[in-house]
Amino acid sequence: MPFNKFDIGRKTTIEDFSVVNNGVGDVLIGDNTLIGMSNVIIGPVTIGSNVIFAQHIVLSGLNHEYRDINVPIVNQKVTVAPIVVEDDCWIAANSVITSGVTIGKHSVVAGGSVVTKNVPPYSVVAGNPAKIIRQYDAKTGNWERI
Repeated sequence: MPFNKFDIGRKTTIEDFSVVNNGVGDVLIGDNTLIGMSNVIIGPVTIGSNVIFAQHIVLSGLNHEYRDINVPIVNQKVTVAPIVVEDDCWIAANSVITSGVTIGKHSVVAGGSVVTKNVPPYSVVAGNPAKIIRQYDAKTGNWERI
């Protein structure tokens, strides 16, 4: 398999039992980032600096199409769309981030969330599908409930 680029930043840790797969897309991880135990990262994925991934998180830039009911899913087209997790984010345990999603800078994904849409910077999302529950208001200097 023609593997793609894999870069890991300074002082970044990938804990035990995690899988990083760059078979279909680059995996790029910034500085001072923690990838917790038992995570699955399938490229194309870019993770910024100072990011915390808790345990049992799945990020997959890969997706299987299912368009033709006469063809087994395993034989149908594979698509890829990059996932980006910007700097200073925290992704809590058991979360899933689907292909094509960007998590904006300094955002939090609550435990068990399934993120199917982009998350703006300075936001907290939760649920399945994940929805914004708080955002930082620079004018007031507070995290406001949505």
